[in-house]
Amino acid sequence: MPPARKTTGRVAFVGSGPGDAGLLTVRAKELLARAELVVTDPDVPAGVLACANPEAEVRPAVGEPGDVAKDLTAEAKAGRLVLRLVAGDPLTQSAVVSEVQALSRSSAVYDVVPGVSPGAAVPAYAGVALGGTHTEVDVRGDVDWAGLAATPGTLVLHATSSHLAEAASALVEHGIAAQTPVAVTSNGTINTQRTVDSTLATLSADAGELVGPLVVTVGGTVGNRSKLSWWESRALYGWKVLVPRTKEQAGDMAERLHSHGATSHEVPTISVEPPRSPAQMERSVKGLVDGRYQWLVFTSTNAVRAVWEKFEEFGLDARAFSGVKIACVGESTAEKVRSFGIIPELVPTGEQSSEGLLEEFPPYDDVLDPVDRVLLPRADIATETLSAGLRDRGWEIDDVTAYRTVRAAPPPADTREMIKTGGFDAVCFTSSSTVRNLVGIAGKPHTRTLVACIGPKTAETATEFGLRVDVQPEKPTVVSLVDALAAHAAQLRAEGALPPPRKAKRARRS
Repeated sequence: MPPARKTTGRVAFVGSGPGDAGLLTVRAKELLARAELVVTDPDVPAGVLACANPEAEVRPAVGEPGDVAKDLTAEAKAGRLVLRLVAGDPLTQSAVVSEVQALSRSSAVYDVVPGVSPGAAVPAYAGVALGGTHTEVDVRGDVDWAGLAATPGTLVLHATSSHLAEAASALVEHGIAAQTPVAVTSNGTINTQRTVDSTLATLSADAGELVGPLVVTVGGTVGNRSKLSWWESRALYGWKVLVPRTKEQAGDMAERLHSHGATSHEVPTISVEPPRSPAQMERSVKGLVDGRYQWLVFTSTNAVRAVWEKFEEFGLDARAFSGVKIACVGESTAEKVRSFGIIPELVPTGEQSSEGLLEEFPPYDDVLDPVDRVLLPRADIATETLSAGLRDRGWEIDDVTAYRTVRAAPPPADTREMIKTGGFDAVCFTSSSTVRNLVGIAGKPHTRTLVACIGPKTAETATEFGLRVDVQPEKPTVVSLVDALAAHAAQLRAEGALPPPRKAKRARRS
């Protein structure tokens, strides 16, 4: 049999959109996850590149369009799926259009995946309703100013600060009123977006300090922007929030903070390591399979992960839990259990803590319960509250070390400096250990930094370390914690204790 012919690769020209990774098209995300090589422009946001296949080679586009096209063609002919990633939309950029034209003259197979247009997205994020009639022009090149001034509807101009004076002067010269409202937006659609309100008469003076590519909207509808400014008016807009967790652990919190306008900065405070001896965990897993336990109680997502890793090591799956009841100390731990296809029998409906679980945990009944033993896989530094409470209810406890927690290395010097000097607007503590360990490796947060604690035990520890607790949610979950911080910020703003969100970053600079 002849050898199989190597599959011919292909090139995909993919637009990353205006900046917010959430605006990537479904097709773009699919190709990013599959591509073996990503050739990218320098202005593609880091959040977009984070969606790429972790095993993909990522390198910049270097040289003239013909050189880039030649490189893309060679890689595709070698059988690779090559993704040419550009900011905005591929076929609205002259250099990329030249690349596509050059590649089309070869035998390489290619696709074009449009990106969301910055000309439509950035005004929407700035609260400008473009309506059905608007004109979009890049004023960084040659412009027919007379023709542009005569077009109906709102104007959307792509510019830099050096083009603002000429644009304003030319439009006024060709008949547009000097007092026409103008909005100038930098860093459009990401959490550092800033929009300056102005008029043609004062445009250069008001917005001349903005850097990078700008989207300038000109017209009467711009005057109503404040009513529709949904992005920059979010409660935590522009805030830097310290999250003492790893990026993996902080996923839900980071996403929720982003939805309120904040940027999360993760600082790992603990490192999770296997127990020094695997014998205890191995006996416990064997006991689960053999029917030794009536209940399995999880107190953290790390415990869930540790047990599941042992299952995989022994070639077991969720069927090994058959006949065993699962209890979880809180909703986040329960979600981790559910991710493995297992539905917990007990999650506290009240306080989500060891005490809350004990309040609802059934006592051992020698008639109804065929087995009197509970497996409690936990961290090596866990307290005895839960195991003692379960024994008081008549249960025999196998309290097993499923993992060890080791204090993480200190964060970089610039992060420590930000913590100590108030560079973070808030810090979100999710456990007592995160309080202890953050203070241990980086020092106490500055008094101007708002402190949010997920529950009473965490707040008590923060107070013991001399921190002022500003926020504690009614329900001890990550989502509730972030929402409570946002509500607190909104209340402070209403009382005049904080500047409006859109002006916050500017006020700090001054």
